[in-house]
Amino acid sequence: MKQYGAEFFGTFWLVLGGCGSAVLAAAFPGVGIGLLGVSLAFGLTVLTMAYAIGHISGCHLNPAVSIGLWAGGRFPANKLLPYIVAQVLGAIVAGGVLYVIASGKAGFDVAGGFASNGYGAHSPGGYSLTAALVTEVVMTMMFLLIILGATDERAPKGFAPLPIGLGLTLIHLISIPVTNTSVNPARSTGVALYVGDWATAQLWVFWVAPIAGALLGAAIYRFIGKPEAK
Repeated sequence: MKQYGAEFFGTFWLVLGGCGSAVLAAAFPGVGIGLLGVSLAFGLTVLTMAYAIGHISGCHLNPAVSIGLWAGGRFPANKLLPYIVAQVLGAIVAGGVLYVIASGKAGFDVAGGFASNGYGAHSPGGYSLTAALVTEVVMTMMFLLIILGATDERAPKGFAPLPIGLGLTLIHLISIPVTNTSVNPARSTGVALYVGDWATAQLWVFWVAPIAGALLGAAIYRFIGKPEAK
């Protein structure tokens, strides 16, 4: 239960910090943090939680990561569903807290997107469904390669949170214009439920594509990361 609690609060922090920065601070008049600031916020949530709870739960914070780690032989199947449930619940609670905060400003309306992920008319840059699927699959694939490599027993000890957090930052810098960046079904669900309408209608993409990417990343790392026979 401590592991599940860690995943709950870790994912809560990821959604509140990352999506909160997008909703509250990205376009703040005069000093808005913009795309770069939001990208850093998502990376920093993972970096800080990796040091805070990595030794408790492994700091997955993401159903696609948990599935990828299972596929990569790093995580037991019997913990997979409880981890995913804890992550999604943490994301939904964070979305609720963010909604309460954001609605404290006159004129707030979730119709503005509420940091939800989307494609077509709901993509920040107007990108198609195909572009969104390719982006989410490839970005999540690379994220799993980074995670599996950085946490490999042969990698330098104690530094894994840095490449993982910076990797997520880079992923956001690349893909915010396309999908508003998911690579995380819990993150997508946590805000989409408060928007409803198009956000929940398009939510399937941000479950299917990240999971497919995670499985692909795990398969690739199993091949390239396998120690050479002596």
